[in-house]
Amino acid sequence: MKIKGMENMSNMELQIELQKGGKFITYPYVISLLVITFRRTSDIYFIKADESALLKGLPFTLLSFLIGWWGLPWGIIYTIGAIWTNLNGGRDVTTEVLSATRKIPASTTIAFICN
Repeated sequence: MKIKGMENMSNMELQIELQKGGKFITYPYVISLLVITFRRTSDIYFIKADESALLKGLPFTLLSFLIGWWGLPWGIIYTIGAIWTNLNGGRDVTTEVLSATRKIPASTTIAFICN
């Protein structure tokens, strides 16, 4: 997965943003085609402390709302869950991302996070 929203950000800037309340978020979305339902997760987004996680997730919420319901029975169930999660700011994966980057040598951390 790629992390969006961190372009040209140094490790120091990242640390400052995290201390201010920045976080890494994913957004679930659902696509249904009558008998087939796909439940997917967006790329990881870095949300700065002064940004809205709800607004960043709006495209995934709308996608699920428009084409997620149509699969029976899972389309309805998964769509409700995806919309609920996204309207509550998405899924916070900050702990997982930071944990994964700590297992990598410091010299490659920036490349891992930005790719």
